[in-house]
Amino acid sequence: MSPHPTPASLQGIRQACRIAATVLHRMVEATAVGVTTYDLDQLAKRELAALGARSACFNYNPRGSLNPYPAYTCISVNEAVVHGIPSLQQVLQEGDVVSLDVVVDYQGWIGDNATTVVLGSVPSSVQNLVDATREALNRAIAVARCGNRVGDISHAVESYLRKQRLGIVRDFVGHGVGASMHEEPQIPNFGRARTGALLKPGMALAIEPMVTLGSPKLEFLEDGWTAVTRDRKPAAHFEHTVLITEGEAEILTIPEI
Repeated sequence: MSPHPTPASLQGIRQACRIAATVLHRMVEATAVGVTTYDLDQLAKRELAALGARSACFNYNPRGSLNPYPAYTCISVNEAVVHGIPSLQQVLQEGDVVSLDVVVDYQGWIGDNATTVVLGSVPSSVQNLVDATREALNRAIAVARCGNRVGDISHAVESYLRKQRLGIVRDFVGHGVGASMHEEPQIPNFGRARTGALLKPGMALAIEPMVTLGSPKLEFLEDGWTAVTRDRKPAAHFEHTVLITEGEAEILTIPEI
């Protein structure tokens, strides 16, 4: 976002983030065995309309190709890491690892968040993957403070996940948000402390560890969007949009429930 945010712009981002978090919360509540990912996407579509917002994902086409994103949310199951396209044919099953990603445009401002849900019982290694990815996000937010740098966020994620012996995705990174979905600075989930852009009050950042149980190497499915692990092992994805303040970062993606 702008290096000189105004009260109006910050209020707009706060509202967009609350809506994004509320829609994500309602999707999580509806995520269950027997539900299709299309059902969840249509639920989000209805909730967004009821809240006066629109999906920032629908028809998103950053490359100017003939293949704009066709859904309202991203739902990535098991080996799908990000940008999974919801489908009537994808029926959720016991043991699935389901990552839900909601990006909202509300009156020209962006809110962005994601979470991963486990359906039923899974192997301890998979549960650890999900728990560690959530904890990596918590640790990243803890160092997202005025006077620190982007590299401090990146290092917090990487140093923790390496101890867990998990794969850290390099193909996709966190980012700034504001009037556009992807703004500077880019926020990798790997890097050296005390490097990168200086964190200043008023910066809105989408921090999002994307983590794999095996190799972090990815490939795309034929739909041109869904990124999956090359070894087809499961992945997890957690994301909050936070605001840099004079003290601790303010988590903006808190639902109104």
